[in-house]
Amino acid sequence: MLRDDLQADFDSLLPGQDQPNRRTALKAALGVGYAATAMPIMAQTAIQTPVDGLTAGEVTINSAGFKVPAYRAAPAGKTNLPVVLLVQEIFGVHEYIADTCRRLAKAGYLAVAPEMFARQGDPRQYTEVGKLIAELVSKVPDAQVMADLDATVEWAQANGGSKKVGITGFCWGGRITWLYAAHNPQVKAGVAWYGRLVGQASANTPSHPVNVTKTLHGPVLGLYGSADSGIPLTTVNEMKDALATGSAAAKRSEFVVYPGAPHAFHADYRPSYRKDAAEDGWQRALAWFKKNGVA
Repeated sequence: MLRDDLQADFDSLLPGQDQPNRRTALKAALGVGYAATAMPIMAQTAIQTPVDGLTAGEVTINSAGFKVPAYRAAPAGKTNLPVVLLVQEIFGVHEYIADTCRRLAKAGYLAVAPEMFARQGDPRQYTEVGKLIAELVSKVPDAQVMADLDATVEWAQANGGSKKVGITGFCWGGRITWLYAAHNPQVKAGVAWYGRLVGQASANTPSHPVNVTKTLHGPVLGLYGSADSGIPLTTVNEMKDALATGSAAAKRSEFVVYPGAPHAFHADYRPSYRKDAAEDGWQRALAWFKKNGVA
């Protein structure tokens, strides 16, 4: 069975259908022959951030001998920059993620988005969401992701970045944001956009955000939507309860829930985009990093 946050990503591609029909489509996508549910169009972002004044483009990061492709953007000619790791959705490091890196660079950060699925495959080679999730995303171990993000921090600090480290991510990357803030003591703050909070343990996903609140090193701002079909508000409340009894950083963590906002409300290349919530969330994210010592 697919995780609920991945279900929500699937749902966000089918905004014109009611919930039962979306779930029927999802079951079809996982069945024999798969449904003809297309991947989102990656190049048509609503926001276009120019590279003027930036150093931006693809780089390669060595992680335990494996060359991880990544996109990075930073203010040109500057060093000792605060670092923000940007963790992708299930669709990989495409134009929307690259543009978000450039937005962070315009705000003064060295932003790096590593390809988290590089060992398992290229999500851009898939044309159907069901196949992408079943054949690639579900096979990516959290331990691998943590190690690749550690390598990304090392690369950033050797290439113009400072010891000030933050992390942000969307959907799949939102869940990883919580986990990495508990994994790496260098993380001063995180911003998780609609990442799953609870779930069943498995070999690849042994823990979930609700399980790691006692070891959070940096506080996390959770940005969620009240109309997210895959992340019920009951799980947000469960996470709040866990944070209240967690580490000092956990107790400083906060949630903002946008009324009526669906999953992927920041994704400006998809029908789920909600401009008001996306813009408010972005300003809150930048303020959060500044407040907690990343900037």
